[in-house]
Amino acid sequence: MSAAAIAQVGPELDLAELEPCEREPAAAFLRRNPAGQGAPLAVVIPAYDEEPTVADVIREIPGQAAGLSAETIVVVDGARDRTAAVAAAAGALVCEVQVNRGQGAALRLGYWLARARGAQVIVTIDADGQYEPSEIDRVLEPVVAGRADFVSGSRRLGNELTSDPMRHLGVIVFGAMISMIVRHRTTDPACGLRAMRADLTGVVRLEQPQYQAAELMISAAQNGFRLAEVPTTMRDRSRHATGTKKGGNFMYGLRFARAVARVWWRDRGVARRPKIAARRRNAVARRPTLVAQRPDVVAVEESGSRAWGSISQHQPTSPPRDR
Repeated sequence: MSAAAIAQVGPELDLAELEPCEREPAAAFLRRNPAGQGAPLAVVIPAYDEEPTVADVIREIPGQAAGLSAETIVVVDGARDRTAAVAAAAGALVCEVQVNRGQGAALRLGYWLARARGAQVIVTIDADGQYEPSEIDRVLEPVVAGRADFVSGSRRLGNELTSDPMRHLGVIVFGAMISMIVRHRTTDPACGLRAMRADLTGVVRLEQPQYQAAELMISAAQNGFRLAEVPTTMRDRSRHATGTKKGGNFMYGLRFARAVARVWWRDRGVARRPKIAARRRNAVARRPTLVAQRPDVVAVEESGSRAWGSISQHQPTSPPRDR
């Protein structure tokens, strides 16, 4: 990465935080979509060979949710098809990395880009069409209202329109396992539809290349952040979608269990040392927190007082999408 390229991105952003293969794509993304000029809500979509479905998902994402204007960031992770071009044509801001690392790595980069753009809240959704973009409001509301820092959708609390009984059993088993680890009832530890404070993603430790749903949930809980679940819908992959990249049920379950065990072992020290978790949590808590919404107003709570500030003039700088 040249000094000139870094200077064009902005001195306040440290591209050295990213993996080497991500730095040039991230710099190019921020030259097209300048830092600090994004929407307060970023919907991050990791995508790998999702050309048949990604455009429909993007077009269904609302331009505003819970009173916050939204933009969609698609991180294309070494795709071999036209996922990047199709996503850009559908109206998303696209960052294309040439190397395939895994969904977790793509999401980490997406979080970094969302924070760089100035997002206050991040929602994630998969590119394969299994989740309902119309339910983004539902997962976002507890974060915006200040009742939770991290919210996961749950097919078990909502509608599970899938036909794989082994995956259903796995969700129950791993939900019980993670409930014991985080000491919070968890019914669906692998849901791809989630909402969280953007700054939380910069505090918790994220290393998993693939199974980041469990890592994010466990690490957030171990660091003292508030968790919540809301009912959502999960469908079978459409007949147009590409095949799953996570392998058969046995290998998926084995790898998921290994990821859960590694994250618990890695972060157990933080949970045992409340002062460390408190410092990390308070570093986020001292920043303004969205606590209520109207279409033209955002409520901000800071240091125990509430101040109202208009966000009606704050819109993303990317071109509007056709709906």
